[in-house]
Amino acid sequence: MENRVKKAGVAKLEVAGKVVDLPVYSGTVGPNVIDVSKLYAQTGHFTLDPGFTSTGSCESQITFIDGEQGVLLHRGYPIEQLCDKSNFMELCYLLLNGKLPQKTEYDAFLKEVKHHTLLHTQQDRFFDGFRRDSHPMAMLTGAVGGMAAFYPGAVGNEDPAERKLGSIRLIAKMPTIAARCMKYTMGQKFVDPLNKFSYSENFLNMCFSVSAEEYEINPVLARAMDRFFMLHADHEQNESTSTVRLAASSGAHPFAAVAAGVACLWGPSHGGANEAALRQMRAIGSVDNIPEFVRQVKDPSSDIRLMGFGHRVYKNYDPRATVMQKTCHEVLEALDMKDHPQLKVAMELERIALQDEYFVNKKLYPNVDFYSGIILEAMGFPTTMFTVLFALARTVGWVSQLNEMLDDPTQKIGRPRQIYTGEAQRDYVPISAR
Repeated sequence: MENRVKKAGVAKLEVAGKVVDLPVYSGTVGPNVIDVSKLYAQTGHFTLDPGFTSTGSCESQITFIDGEQGVLLHRGYPIEQLCDKSNFMELCYLLLNGKLPQKTEYDAFLKEVKHHTLLHTQQDRFFDGFRRDSHPMAMLTGAVGGMAAFYPGAVGNEDPAERKLGSIRLIAKMPTIAARCMKYTMGQKFVDPLNKFSYSENFLNMCFSVSAEEYEINPVLARAMDRFFMLHADHEQNESTSTVRLAASSGAHPFAAVAAGVACLWGPSHGGANEAALRQMRAIGSVDNIPEFVRQVKDPSSDIRLMGFGHRVYKNYDPRATVMQKTCHEVLEALDMKDHPQLKVAMELERIALQDEYFVNKKLYPNVDFYSGIILEAMGFPTTMFTVLFALARTVGWVSQLNEMLDDPTQKIGRPRQIYTGEAQRDYVPISAR
């Protein structure tokens, strides 16, 4: 990867009576960064940044977020334009290759992805080892990691061609695995992929078709599924993406690194947020109960939080939430569910949060999770599948980021530091003398 950072100045730091110069760099857009990579060598000091709130771990050319302005760009293209004019497969090509494809390139990419959608027959036997009531994310974590056993050639990440093939395999097979996770918990037969369908149509067919009757794919739902995938495809250096990069920095198999990302995504503060938001709207029940709920949210002695609002990065309206809200209305109208109780609660909550001084001051704007749970439930997905769908969509972001890191000559094995506050060195005392 060609490094594009530009020298923007020097920051001076005085520590322990010594002044050191730290380079300041600028990217294409966004805040400048202070390079502290040589700080320990120069001063004998580390930096402390719990949660990495002010630390950049890498240079990247894939995704840019301006949280203050509510901007999300993939390779420079606004997410709103991509969702309106493009599709998930074209976005996958863009994230992987850095440019929008020509028609011939796009057709070849689609053909290659469809060629790898089937699973090895032995892999289907993995699922027999799980209980039927296993959480789908538990199965997904195991199944993705297990794929490394079928494609051992990618271990070490040294071969670019093998890594490219691994990226295609992950993007192609993740919908098949995800659909099997759902079918297994339902006690239904697995449905193999059909290459006549688009990526999103194929996934819906594998999830909802049964052998007893032909499944008719609703084009509105297929488009909504495609938008969901696009809105979750990549989001800069979030927890799961950073986990994938860190795991891959050791030379781990790409499938193992992505499995680590799946496990990280499982957390309710990351991939499980839309499920939590939907549960909250169910608990509220009706618009009549919102005033009391809002009162509890504002009460400092209450442990109730407003789910689906606020974001670690966005301090403005999440641009993905705008697209998701529109998609939500389209799905509910297509399913004749315009009077969906959770939608009414969601819209009233959003109206209050955007006007109420308490929420405005805290910059608690709706995020992408606020409406996505309503959409997925209306489409027929159980809540336990919500994070699985997130992982399916984020796979292309994970492999794009992984490949970028491995091609970056400045990257090395990740090894955060710490400030130690435990006991100082002491001598061992035999158990008989304690």
